[in-house]
Amino acid sequence: MSERRTAATRSPGLDSGQLLLICAAGMLTVAGVAHTAAAGLVDSHVAIGFGLLIAAGELARLTMPGNREVAPVSTAASLGYALLLDVGGREATQSALQVVAVMSVGMIAGALPHVAVGRPPRLDAMARRLLAGSLLAFAYRPVAHPLYEIAAAGDWWPALGVMALLITVMLSVDVMIAAMLRAEQVRTVFGVAVRDEIRMAAPLGAAVAASGMLLALASHSMDLTALPAFAAPLLVTQVAFRKYAGIRATYLQTVRALSRVTEVGGYVEPGHSRRVSQLSVAIGRELGMAEPQLLELEYAALMHDIGQLSLRDPIPGGATVLTDPAQARRIAELGAEVIRKTGVLHAVAEIVRRQCDPVADSPPMASRIIKAANAYDDLVGASTDRDRAAAALERLRLDGGTEYDPTVVEAMARVVDRLTMSRM
Repeated sequence: MSERRTAATRSPGLDSGQLLLICAAGMLTVAGVAHTAAAGLVDSHVAIGFGLLIAAGELARLTMPGNREVAPVSTAASLGYALLLDVGGREATQSALQVVAVMSVGMIAGALPHVAVGRPPRLDAMARRLLAGSLLAFAYRPVAHPLYEIAAAGDWWPALGVMALLITVMLSVDVMIAAMLRAEQVRTVFGVAVRDEIRMAAPLGAAVAASGMLLALASHSMDLTALPAFAAPLLVTQVAFRKYAGIRATYLQTVRALSRVTEVGGYVEPGHSRRVSQLSVAIGRELGMAEPQLLELEYAALMHDIGQLSLRDPIPGGATVLTDPAQARRIAELGAEVIRKTGVLHAVAEIVRRQCDPVADSPPMASRIIKAANAYDDLVGASTDRDRAAAALERLRLDGGTEYDPTVVEAMARVVDRLTMSRM
């Protein structure tokens, strides 16, 4: 336990997997820069061109849903430089370690302006991008010369096939690493984390991989003019992704603000909606729910009590677990009607509507989770007393099978136990 505290003090917010990843990237950076400094920079104008594009891509990095930091332009430029066969008919002879050095220096240069204004990049995300490009470079550069000779004879298909195969392997390894880190960070099942990473990474990853390959191939005839020519479409795509991420973040902030109306009006205890939402999402992860389902669960949990605004007299403490079941069901139905009028949250409205249904009526899993999480918070509130938490869980267990899903209650018990241990 003391060792864990020490590690947390050294690197707050970083787990052992992230630290290992960052250390590996750091050692690769040192090796690449040291080798390049000793051997000299091969084709310096090409290295500088790709390095500048990598730096520009890091400067334009963005955060996608799920707090995923990505830099599409930087990644495409790194892949292009690793896969380079020739530039304007001159064979590209850079070593894998030089590729690592150019990527490292470009990433650091692009990150410095963000650091200067107080927006430092996530080191684990940068380390992942560097390791993915390095893996490709170490696999591809040893076979680049024979592939160049085949391509110079007029047959580019072998080179294209090798590029596609190695990029596929690299992306698969990157998804596995990302899933392992995410499973540890958000306490979800590894298989679910893999599925979520594939779903999130597939569209952008395919575009970046294709751009990297085309950049390497286009350099044969276009020389370094291929860099701005292929960077422009990626920048347009990145702007679209940034707008999507911004809209989604604004949407969530709006829902969170709306959920506080019941607190401001005195219908529920301060912080109730936020605590129920956080606990519900943690239970959903414990049960292996995918990210789209978790997002709907978060929306529904934040607004699960909005139907109380229709009451003339607030329920004491807002504790619907202590009120008449018929009244609780009416509150849920009124809340669902309010949400349905938004025109875009029909699934969320259905989750809220069925949150008071007994287990025998087979309500959605999200509704069962919210029902249990709401009851727990009504009984415990913001208290951190372990005895009070244990008593609340025991009460929910006694009603298990009729009012509360036993699987959900046991998952909640594990989540509560972890939260209690982390506070200790």
